[in-house]
Amino acid sequence: MIPTITGEEVHEKLQKGEQLSLIDVREEEEVAEGMIPVADHIVMGTIPDSLDRLNKDTDYIIVCRSGARSENVSRFLIENGYKATNMTGGMMNYPGETAPKQ
Repeated sequence: MIPTITGEEVHEKLQKGEQLSLIDVREEEEVAEGMIPVADHIVMGTIPDSLDRLNKDTDYIIVCRSGARSENVSRFLIENGYKATNMTGGMMNYPGETAPKQ
């Protein structure tokens, strides 16, 4: 079972000032249109080669456009000993502010 969180819940936590470890796994052209400003961007296809950037003690929230890719990445991370939560509904259901990738 993959843990889940909604875009609304992520937004509420950020509004309260909680520190979240968000990873946006969308493609470059998708994040150019806007992403959650505090999120890190690691394209889904590069996740296996990017594991050295991640900490097994950190709870990561994985984000994509609709929640399907992020579910797959969450499953992969969990199977490799990481803590991951899928943001269901993805950016399509995220009510907060976004900004183009810097």
